[in-house]
Amino acid sequence: MKRSTINDIIRDADAFIRSFGYIMPPFAYWSPEQMMQRRQSSAGIFDGRLGWDITDYGQEKFDELGLFLFTVRNGHYADMQKGKGMLYAEKIMISRKDQLSPMHRHNIKAEDIINRGGGKLVLELFMPDAEGGIDPKAEVSVPVDATIRKLPAGGLLKLDPGESVTLLPGVWHAFWAEGKDVLIGEVSTVNDDLTDNVFREPIGRFSNIDEDVAPLHLLVSDYEKWVG
Repeated sequence: MKRSTINDIIRDADAFIRSFGYIMPPFAYWSPEQMMQRRQSSAGIFDGRLGWDITDYGQEKFDELGLFLFTVRNGHYADMQKGKGMLYAEKIMISRKDQLSPMHRHNIKAEDIINRGGGKLVLELFMPDAEGGIDPKAEVSVPVDATIRKLPAGGLLKLDPGESVTLLPGVWHAFWAEGKDVLIGEVSTVNDDLTDNVFREPIGRFSNIDEDVAPLHLLVSDYEKWVG
């Protein structure tokens, strides 16, 4: 993706998020220079990989296959092993109309996916087999706002604004927005996008960036290169 395109997506996403009354944290608006200056004093931002995250999964077709994310807070896996500490994470996301977030599962993370507003959020769901792959026959059983919903394998769960689904580790899911763009909330256990995403297809998690202009704000995938 071109950096100029990423900058435009950030501007559009910020306006869309604000239209629903959600206000981003102040560090969302730090310039790259401010991020570098605050590497030590705000280490939790970088260590927890908080911030802007725009992905086309390395496929160069963001409008068809992509997702906007912003990680607001995140704990550490070491705390999960101890069973105490900051064991949770929160994201705000945008799925554009008919834009696919591809089929994947998580090894560790349990998550609530919440339709915060816009169109319908559609999820295609499968249960895992004994080896962690997709079970093409098993009935899907997931809590929708704490009420069990049952679907056939590959069934489509459609969430209206205000509705949410809980996905436990191993449950395969792909999703997209129907009718209009959707603002999505995610509340989960600790999030690790470097190791905890298992995709059905051999694709990447992050975008390859063509630096045609300077970044408006750094992405989480920029931190190692730009900040260290």
